[in-house]
Amino acid sequence: MQTSALPDLAHTAAKPVHWLATAAAMAGVVALAGLLQPRTATATATAPEQRTTTQQVPAPAPDPAGVDFPLECGGAGTTVAKQAPGDLDDDGRPETVAVVHCAAGSGTPPGGIYVLTQADGAAPRVVATLVDPADKKTVGDFAVRDGVVSATLLGYSSLEVPRCCPDQEEQASWRWKGQAFVRTSGDLARSV
Repeated sequence: MQTSALPDLAHTAAKPVHWLATAAAMAGVVALAGLLQPRTATATATAPEQRTTTQQVPAPAPDPAGVDFPLECGGAGTTVAKQAPGDLDDDGRPETVAVVHCAAGSGTPPGGIYVLTQADGAAPRVVATLVDPADKKTVGDFAVRDGVVSATLLGYSSLEVPRCCPDQEEQASWRWKGQAFVRTSGDLARSV
């Protein structure tokens, strides 16, 4: 082993008094930092602000799970393919718009678009039919935005067209006006 040519340094032979001095210095720094912290902010309300306010929780949108939809499915049941909430009539309560078709094992059964509402304590119910399954349309894209329901409706130009492959497409939208939903169509029915 080679010895160092330098003299022994004081910190290489620390004694308990050195550790005690270091701990005291650290405690002093922590205490000083605690004293120099900014005060916590406090606010006092003026008389009008001291009123108790109750914030209402918005009502949930109706759940279509237990709704009896006006579809004739011959005992097959119904399938809610798509749903979206929205306040369609600006009453502060959301409605649910549901795309529903018969629960067929295969194929593309025609669907309907229904508007659901729910009063306090009551079960959800259908209040409007925007697309009737009797029209033999299937629903492609579907959205509810800013009080407008929009959908792409797919259909068939003749009975010779295979039911798997609709050859007509129509863009449609509905908005609540007065006491009813008013339909506007974008593109007229066209071949796809």
